[in-house]
Amino acid sequence: MVVASLSGPRVDDLFEMRGAAVDSATMTARPNSRKVYTRTGDDGTTALLFGGRVRKDAPGPTAYGVVDESVSALGTARAEVEPDTELAELLVRLQRELFVVGAELATAPQNRHKLDPGTTLVTAPMVAALEPIIDDVTTRYEPPQEFVLPGENRIAAALDVARTVVRRAEREAVAAADQGWLDGSQVVAYLNRLADLVYTLARWQEGEYRPVRAD
Repeated sequence: MVVASLSGPRVDDLFEMRGAAVDSATMTARPNSRKVYTRTGDDGTTALLFGGRVRKDAPGPTAYGVVDESVSALGTARAEVEPDTELAELLVRLQRELFVVGAELATAPQNRHKLDPGTTLVTAPMVAALEPIIDDVTTRYEPPQEFVLPGENRIAAALDVARTVVRRAEREAVAAADQGWLDGSQVVAYLNRLADLVYTLARWQEGEYRPVRAD
């Protein structure tokens, strides 16, 4: 499989912010603490990257919440895959890239100038890098000519669930963009391409597909 390297991404750097720890609920950083709970969100607000607090149902948090779900859905698929294989390594990469997506969505519009390309800001090369992978994977199976029923095996089924979650993240990102949260962003394009990629991975892993129609 062609797995093109991105131009200077530093995904892991996102979580090395001067003693910060990852908040699994918001995909943002918080001070190191021995306790998982902080009580700061009990009022229905959440902290953003680079400062500020907004309601948890604001456009950015709503979108990155579904991105967080996407990371977990891909992790569920990866748990079904043999470790250290081509597919397993690709899924790890995609999960890490989604943290870049989450970081951008967790940033208030007035702080977008602080985003770092490839670390907290999705870039056009990140989007473009997914396309040769899609092209390569689609040569590995006979493309269906109609809708298919997911569930031929556990890996393909998990990937199809992940695909639907990524599509939902894309829709929420579109809504966030419409409300001025993602000016000049590549997030929607990335999620669109990622959903296409996960679809191709599911079709590759299932081999022979089952059509929607019985005849």
